Amino acid sequence: MIRFFDILLSAIGLILLSPVFLTIYIIIRTSSSGPGFYSQKRIGKNGIPFRLYKFRTMRRDSDRARLITVGGKDTRITKAGYYIRKYKLDELPQLWNVFVGEMSLVGPRPEVEKYVRLYTPSQRVVLSVRPGITDYASIEFSNENELLGKSDNPERMYVEEIMPKKIEYNLRYINNRTLKEYFKIIFLTFAKISKH
Repeated sequence: MIRFFDILLSAIGLILLSPVFLTIYIIIRTSSSGPGFYSQKRIGKNGIPFRLYKFRTMRRDSDRARLITVGGKDTRITKAGYYIRKYKLDELPQLWNVFVGEMSLVGPRPEVEKYVRLYTPSQRVVLSVRPGITDYASIEFSNENELLGKSDNPERMYVEEIMPKKIEYNLRYINNRTLKEYFKIIFLTFAKISKH
């Protein structure tokens, strides 16, 4: 049933938000050099890699320097990209990932392979479900970039402190994957974004 709502809601979103997609795409292309979209290999259900899509919010090839974004200190983010990220609009293209079955609207955020390799056997349970656009971890760590921006060693902080806590929140949903929780997390996500 969750997959049914993933298909239905992502299809509706892709259709209704197509003017928003076009507007954001034009803003990105006219405000900085490079493509409007950005894709990155992430690890999905059962450890299968896929291409995750986002609107580009950084300067071209910025991820070659490092994978972690560190909030206001991150000079790689474009002027338009700052606002696109602030309101989570950069995540909208992932509705396509949801529609084709690589992701769900709700589920653990998919990580890059570098960090998945660090999972303990018990943490790898997050790979047993489709990754999602949002879940409890996304809501609790909506200010993740700011937290990392205050750290002297963002990479270490992410791996040793934030990632384990995010996985704990992931498990909260994985162990109770019901339609009620699914829609509750979607509602809480919109509520969180509206407060920005």
